[in-house]
Amino acid sequence: MHPNALLDLATELMRAVLRLEHPADAVVSEFFRRHRALGQRERHALAETVYALLRRRLLYAHLAQGGGGALERRLAILAWQGPPAILRSALGPQEAAWLAQVDATDREALPEKLRHNLPDWLAGALRTQLGDGFWPLVNALDRPAPLDLRVNVLRMKREQARDALAAAGIEAVPTPYSPWGLRIEGKPALNRLELFTSGAIEVQDEGSQLLALLLDPHRGEMVVDFCAGAGGKTLALGAAMRSTGRLYAFDVSGHRLAALKPRLARSGLSNVHPVQIAHERDERVKRLAGKIDRVLVDAPCSGLGTLRRNPDLKWRQSPASVAEMQARQGAILAAAARLLRPGGRLVYATCSLLAAENEEVVQPFETVAGGAFERSPVAPLLESLGVQDAVSLAEGDFLRLWPHRHGTDGFFAAVWRRV
Repeated sequence: MHPNALLDLATELMRAVLRLEHPADAVVSEFFRRHRALGQRERHALAETVYALLRRRLLYAHLAQGGGGALERRLAILAWQGPPAILRSALGPQEAAWLAQVDATDREALPEKLRHNLPDWLAGALRTQLGDGFWPLVNALDRPAPLDLRVNVLRMKREQARDALAAAGIEAVPTPYSPWGLRIEGKPALNRLELFTSGAIEVQDEGSQLLALLLDPHRGEMVVDFCAGAGGKTLALGAAMRSTGRLYAFDVSGHRLAALKPRLARSGLSNVHPVQIAHERDERVKRLAGKIDRVLVDAPCSGLGTLRRNPDLKWRQSPASVAEMQARQGAILAAAARLLRPGGRLVYATCSLLAAENEEVVQPFETVAGGAFERSPVAPLLESLGVQDAVSLAEGDFLRLWPHRHGTDGFFAAVWRRV
């Protein structure tokens, strides 16, 4: 494709994404469906340009002010992640001169807001929580995340999967904490590998794997994944149970549960029972009250722990949306807790960085529950499960994962035993 045409497409895609009406990945996917002639390299360049802009939106919007032509084109030029030669050959003399001037800008001298590229409300909350750790987090969020895989222990061992990936020309290293994980750089076409189609591996962030590990389900138990979504943690739980017992995958979205079906078929699991519920007070939930051994509540949240993968979320969330999430999270946690039998384990988790969705949900739950639930510190639990350096994953009694400290998405988890 001619460089000018490719830059025009980048401008068109930029315009669609910046409306912020839908998740960026959905907008990009729909754009590619309408432009089926694009090759793999062209798609990669366009997608990465969009995500680079979303990571540094405030900075690029500031730098774009001095140029001419359509704003979206200037933003596409600044964020361009394709081959530099393509960009150079697409620029006119005035654009090239403007870009050279921008490149000479001392970005360290710019205001902090243009360097951290976060909305004020989010920057303020993270500064309060992290103190000196704020800028290391900012730097981590400015980089794309690696690709983590979970090895299905029903199919093969981790070293066997690593060897099979190496045979396909893909270098993988064991994740530092999860005993099920492998980490690879780049974005190879995994869905074409027999290793993937046979269900031996699934894409899943190491932090998400640790949530399933914390629940520690045993053979023959009754387990509930209360907000199962597309089922990444459900599949991990089912494999840990060795496909025995009964594992309910609850979710209010039939669309998300439908996405679980092909993954479930690949996994070889026979103990998973997907159930679409109307809400957390659904009669199908109430009928299981007091009968369940273990419950995982990976609650709907802002998703701000996944900003390396979904940088548009920082522009699509707000204090109001977080407050709405907090109320919903508290209601879901209370309903899920009623399922547990005495001695059962409850795990509440989010992929949010914010205390508002984590500690500030946990504390009211414990107050209302009284002595019915005993908090379990996560570090000893993880150590007993063979996790290396488990103490570094804990803040007090809670699991707290940060992209800049642990290389995972941002996750939080609290664990209780039903008294």
